[in-house]
Amino acid sequence: MFSDESRFSLQLDSRRTFIWTAPGTRYHQENTIERHRYGGAGWLVWGGIILGSRTDLHVQSVTMTGHIYRDVILEQHVRLFRGAMGAEFLFMDDNARPHRANIVDECLQSEDITRMDWPAYSPDLNPIEHVWDMLGRRIAARINKLAHINKPWNYYVIINKNKPLKELLRNNKQY
Repeated sequence: MFSDESRFSLQLDSRRTFIWTAPGTRYHQENTIERHRYGGAGWLVWGGIILGSRTDLHVQSVTMTGHIYRDVILEQHVRLFRGAMGAEFLFMDDNARPHRANIVDECLQSEDITRMDWPAYSPDLNPIEHVWDMLGRRIAARINKLAHINKPWNYYVIINKNKPLKELLRNNKQY
């Protein structure tokens, strides 16, 4: 099983906005964009893929720690796949600090889960990185479509894409 987590931002600022301005107008109000340097709201999403199957996505708003990784990811997701696959199960994580905590190593040993040797700093070898790229592009496209609706519930639309925007507008008459 290949596993990984990725952070997705809910901010509109991709830091890739380029505009042409006339000389001397760089700092005029119409040529400036508000930016949030602290990163802003976002999700940390974990997932795993294996030939012919995948885990459910685990979404959280807090940083991944060794305890969360063990209690949520390993216990609730990886252990179930290990049980279904049997002794041939091989687990891959990306050497991130929470993945190498002693409590994680102990959990993997107690569950008899074999960890794949993986070179550090090699995301290009992990096929799940393509999933994160696709998901990131889709999230960015939805956020950009909603950029003109500067209200707190616009992120609700992203999460609940099956609910029509007209219905949300009708239910939120104050907007």
